[in-house]
Amino acid sequence: MVTLNDVAKHAGVSASTVSYVLSGKRSISEQTRRRVEQSVVELGYHPNAGARALAARRSHIIALVVPLRADVYVPIMMEIAISVTMAARQHGYDVLLITNDEGVDGVRRVAASGLADGVILMDVELDDERIPALRAQGTQAALIGLPDNPAGVSCVDHDFAAAGALCADHLADLGHREIAFIGYGSGVYHRHAGYAERTLAGFRARAELRGLRFLHRPCEGTYESTAGTLARILADRPDTTGFVVQNEGAIGPLLNLLRGLGRTVPEDASVVALCPEQLAEQYSPRLTAVTGPTKQLGRVAVEQVMGRIVAAGRGGRPTDELVLLDPVLTVRESTGPAPR
Repeated sequence: MVTLNDVAKHAGVSASTVSYVLSGKRSISEQTRRRVEQSVVELGYHPNAGARALAARRSHIIALVVPLRADVYVPIMMEIAISVTMAARQHGYDVLLITNDEGVDGVRRVAASGLADGVILMDVELDDERIPALRAQGTQAALIGLPDNPAGVSCVDHDFAAAGALCADHLADLGHREIAFIGYGSGVYHRHAGYAERTLAGFRARAELRGLRFLHRPCEGTYESTAGTLARILADRPDTTGFVVQNEGAIGPLLNLLRGLGRTVPEDASVVALCPEQLAEQYSPRLTAVTGPTKQLGRVAVEQVMGRIVAAGRGGRPTDELVLLDPVLTVRESTGPAPR
């Protein structure tokens, strides 16, 4: 078991200094206080009275739990993280980055230490095990994502169900009737990542409403996996003329493979991507794409967690907020009328 003396040795201060930081009974320099609090977190020190005292005062830190997975599109994650950091600074807060490789234990450790006044979670799953841990600790939290049960937290996300529906409507309006949805790798669906599952559900519901024949195929996003996925699609549904792609890694390979098969985009096949604007613009042909305001995700999440921190500090009950940002479909050169 980690002791107060262990924390003191790790932080390079006396045991009494650690005690003063935890109790708040004496004024300690900001640099020393931060060093002690960091040691508390790194060593996993959870004194009962000390933790309560540390949690009762403001640390002016927000913990941001960022995904560390091979199937995550890093530029988007970094854009959100930068947005969170800039918004937090406007409130006089610093951001502590935590990777999600520790899972529930990592979230519980940060929450129990009192180092952060609030937590923002990214890469939220539909049945995310980290959320009950935050509720149990009474931690003020905002999620960039939407779980099945968002009680006790605030959430902001793109309206992925609406994004999927936009893709189906666009291709249906162009006369396409055989559609393939190329998604993320199978691991993303196995862990029930909200952004993937909700997009697919929105697309499926609208496709059925519009009378489209469709199939969904996961794809790892490499050239080889995209080639295999496309081959299986065309073997099962050779009349497929519309493609919806929610996998940044698969977009380039798909366009090249269609070209190699003699299927010109958009004359013979139309492609709609769910991807950032800058990615849609870099391909030839430029991609018709459904996008959302990525930076706004970070800004709203910070406002939500700050609102909860202030409400809790005043002895009130924080409001559980849900904000879904509207997607936008921009028509470019990769979609056209279905071939006759």
